[in-house]
Amino acid sequence: MSGFSPSSEPFTLARDCPAILVPQGDEVTLPAGQSGYITQALGGSFTVYVEGNLFRIAGKDADALGKLPPEPIQLPENAGDEDVERAVWQQLRTCFDPEIPVNVVDLGLVYDVSLEHAGDDQRKVYVKMTLTAPGCGMGDILVDDVRNKLEMIPTVGEADVDLVFDPPWNHSMMSDAAKLETGMF
Repeated sequence: MSGFSPSSEPFTLARDCPAILVPQGDEVTLPAGQSGYITQALGGSFTVYVEGNLFRIAGKDADALGKLPPEPIQLPENAGDEDVERAVWQQLRTCFDPEIPVNVVDLGLVYDVSLEHAGDDQRKVYVKMTLTAPGCGMGDILVDDVRNKLEMIPTVGEADVDLVFDPPWNHSMMSDAAKLETGMF
């Protein structure tokens, strides 16, 4: 992906903004007044193209781009484990590889999800997931993104995200929609 496309939306940062260099994963601060293009706005975070590089900007910093932050997650009253597990899968579908416009669930990167009660009406969520490539510099960033988004769910006190490489990921693990989106059908 070259980063820029005709559908990219131009922006100028309203304030200094933390960002993550893609795919290296380095944390940087883009200065107020910096301009570029939003190339992907999925799952509450943004991928932007600035001076030949791609950066990931978190949803909580949406205001720097002139955008609204994502809405807080709501659970039904007296939510049970099924409600929380449904919310977990919904949140996982908001986690995107910054270079591929497909969520981690449809990419087939999530191998297992389980819940455990941790007392005080809190739950711990366990997720086993992989990466499209073991050496991906964005691995830690993606794991942090998954953990942070799961911990936004009411009653989830902790999310434990385990990165595994067995079985190794391959294209057959993608949903049909993901294969269509990436042209691998």
